[in-house]
Amino acid sequence: MQDWGIYAHNAASLFVIANPLGATSLFMSLTNRQTGEQRIRTARVTATTVAIVLITAVFVGDALLRFFGIRMASFRAGGGILILLMAIAMLQARPSPIHHTTEETEEAEMKGGVAVVPLGIPLVAGPGAISTVIIYADQAATWLDTVFLVLTVLFVAGSVWIALRLSDRVRNILGTTGINIVTRLLGLILAAVGVEFIADGLAQLLPGLASRQ
Repeated sequence: MQDWGIYAHNAASLFVIANPLGATSLFMSLTNRQTGEQRIRTARVTATTVAIVLITAVFVGDALLRFFGIRMASFRAGGGILILLMAIAMLQARPSPIHHTTEETEEAEMKGGVAVVPLGIPLVAGPGAISTVIIYADQAATWLDTVFLVLTVLFVAGSVWIALRLSDRVRNILGTTGINIVTRLLGLILAAVGVEFIADGLAQLLPGLASRQ
């Protein structure tokens, strides 16, 4: 990373992948029996979970890949495919099974605790967001790059907290149709991010392809 443009690009990409606005629908569904105080606490715990999980990924993700003998180029291509699948689901304005399954949602409703699972993990801090953070952490060339990546994670977690706290207001203003339109637009951006990751990964794995361009 070398300039503010890259920082802004990475922040926007991670924000789109986390999709705080898209989390409001499931949040309202899972917390419809909670009191106002309980919903505030659920939003706070969810945002905290997102911050902890993604910051942990910043610092231990690369070591974890080395432990399993996975090259970053392979991880980048695989992460790109994962993000592309998420984008396709967003373009269709439907929940992605990559984020959570119906069974996970039903189990969470029965247990009553929904802040950590499935809201924090895997709805917001899911495989796509974790993969993205690990890839961006690998690109960090200086300590300043790492600091800005951590700040980006905190920005995303803060956005999640705000979106969940204002979920009723968001629903009243945008309605289901408005949220679906925004989700589709974000899905289009996310698809481009996924293709970018796949192309970069394949260029490193198959350098002959890049040399032909």
